[in-house]
Amino acid sequence: MPTATETPAKLEPPRQTAAPATARTKARAAIAGRTHPMWFLAPAFAILLVFFFLPTVFNFVYAFTDWSSFKSAINPVGVDNFTDLAANGTLFRALRITVVYAVLVAVFQNLFGFGLAVLLERDTRTNKILRVLFLVPVLMSALAVGYIFQALLKPEGSVNSLLGVLLGRDVDIAWLGDPTWTIVVVAVIHAWKWTGLSMLIYLAGLKTIPEDLTEAGSIDGAPRWTMFWRIRFPLLAPAVTFNVATALLGSMNGFDIVQATTGGGPARTTEILNIFIYRTFGQGLFAQATTMSLVLFLIVAFMAFPVIRILRKREEIL
Repeated sequence: MPTATETPAKLEPPRQTAAPATARTKARAAIAGRTHPMWFLAPAFAILLVFFFLPTVFNFVYAFTDWSSFKSAINPVGVDNFTDLAANGTLFRALRITVVYAVLVAVFQNLFGFGLAVLLERDTRTNKILRVLFLVPVLMSALAVGYIFQALLKPEGSVNSLLGVLLGRDVDIAWLGDPTWTIVVVAVIHAWKWTGLSMLIYLAGLKTIPEDLTEAGSIDGAPRWTMFWRIRFPLLAPAVTFNVATALLGSMNGFDIVQATTGGGPARTTEILNIFIYRTFGQGLFAQATTMSLVLFLIVAFMAFPVIRILRKREEIL
């Protein structure tokens, strides 16, 4: 037996058998290569390539050819399509109508959306239900919205019938038959469909405003109206930028609602550029329609940068 003076033998640590670091690194790299998140984006990129990038490239190519349903061969013609369109007043009329339509939609959509956001800002149960109801049109098909309003606004439609009941006499207003005001009516329909989205963006902007600022204003004795326009509204500048840009540039590419309600009439007063392109393509003039779509693409692109830049400058000033 060992005595008290004897020291116990030192225990040797257990031997650990570890795999080489290089093998672990290679295994992890192989697993990461098979499960990298970018692989999940591959189907989306493939769809984007086939249905967006390739048609855009061919759009630039066919605009400089004589492609049509009346010829079997496609030959390059240089800039003849552009010069012919420049000499045709119909294109510039369609461009003017498109710009007017886009401005009207942007104004109505932002006014309606901003007003609803202010009215429904408080988180009551009624306001939450109304928010959902106003978002329903955003989820609806634009063609369905157009056909519904086309039926409602007929001279014998429900709108005139309701007005007749309220006024006590027959009403047969041609809401979609006036060459002067039809474009305004169609712009209101377009704005109504997307008002819920603008309302949601403005609501998000109102919810992010710090309460300290409004409390400080109330302590200083500022009226609620003054606090809203001098304190809260300037802080909504990013929401205004987003809503104005998306409404203006999105309506420049409008087609569904105009086609469903008026088809470009009456007397072609609502024939925006996409309706004009649709008719030209239907006539078999494929190269001319492609040239018009290229012109629209360039106009939207050149409008987007100045509009966003101006709104961004406004944000910095506010």
